[in-house]
Amino acid sequence: MSLRGGKLELATRGSKLARRQASTITQKLAERRITAELVEVETTGDQPQEALVHQSGTTGAFVRSLDERVLAEELDGAVHSMRHMPTDRPDGLIVAAVPERGPVDDVLVTPDGTALSDLPTGATVGTSSLRRRAQLLADRPDLEIAGLRGAVDTRVEKLLAPTRQREHERRLEAAGELDDEANDETGTDREYDRTPQEWFEGLSEIERRALDREVETEYDAICLAAAGLERSGLFEALPVEHLDPGSFVPAPAQGAVAVTALDGETATRVHDAIDHPPTRVEVTVERTVLSELGGDRVAPVGVHARLQGAVVTTAARVLSREGTETIQETRKLPVESHAEAAAAFAADLADRGATELLDRARRERDDAKQA
Repeated sequence: MSLRGGKLELATRGSKLARRQASTITQKLAERRITAELVEVETTGDQPQEALVHQSGTTGAFVRSLDERVLAEELDGAVHSMRHMPTDRPDGLIVAAVPERGPVDDVLVTPDGTALSDLPTGATVGTSSLRRRAQLLADRPDLEIAGLRGAVDTRVEKLLAPTRQREHERRLEAAGELDDEANDETGTDREYDRTPQEWFEGLSEIERRALDREVETEYDAICLAAAGLERSGLFEALPVEHLDPGSFVPAPAQGAVAVTALDGETATRVHDAIDHPPTRVEVTVERTVLSELGGDRVAPVGVHARLQGAVVTTAARVLSREGTETIQETRKLPVESHAEAAAAFAADLADRGATELLDRARRERDDAKQA
């Protein structure tokens, strides 16, 4: 095992979410008496590349920068959100460990807890995921889907900002703390049982930050991964609706974190310490279906596998960009040959037209990018 100064050095991106999920890996290793420290690796044009991933469909924009440090033997391993990883791997680099994954589902977040079915006609929902866009429109074709990027915290602040700011102004006006011009714009006859300061002190940290955020688009709701909310520590502060993964099918490997390393002693020890075989089986099935269909992480395709005894129950859903066409099936795959069975499942989906849907979605995505 390659140890630098008596500890493993693991690459991570520098975002708050990336460091939090990478910290779960060092904690798990510490429980097995393996000391590891995180090394922040700046990816080339980190934030612009996130936009590039959504706009061009390029996968692994962040992954490569981290893995290059491992391939150069400068670091012992790298921690990735597995959903972002390309299905092909560089020679000599393996997925050393896939710990037990977090929640796999997507959630809808609204300022007041409104469910997807209860959103008003024409409501604006924020997401930059083609898969989430297509599935939202398949269920609610009346919705307006608006692009939304950035860290999880940023997206939530953009959602909360307009409603929390209006409420703040109403309370200030009722307390006589706004000038006359502002009073004319926000006039209200309401009476409140708390002062504006008491109300402010009762807000969560993210609600307070939202009060200072300027936004161009007002969202009625946003859709994102439950795992991102959980790892950002935001679940308790927000009203969320969990979307059924059986119908609103998650992205392949959503909720899973992977540790990559060079094939060898380090990879073996990390694997033995923290790999979770049921999760590895599930994500192998999901990523195999994606790979065989020729999809990428931003394609309108969801795959969700659950290991249940001797079978892996796998739901797959491929959609057109606007959600008007969909191919969906659930199949029980034998665990002893799960990878081969997943490839056969993907071939059957392709025969039913899944590949054509994905090819058309790519063309439409590229046309929208150039428009």
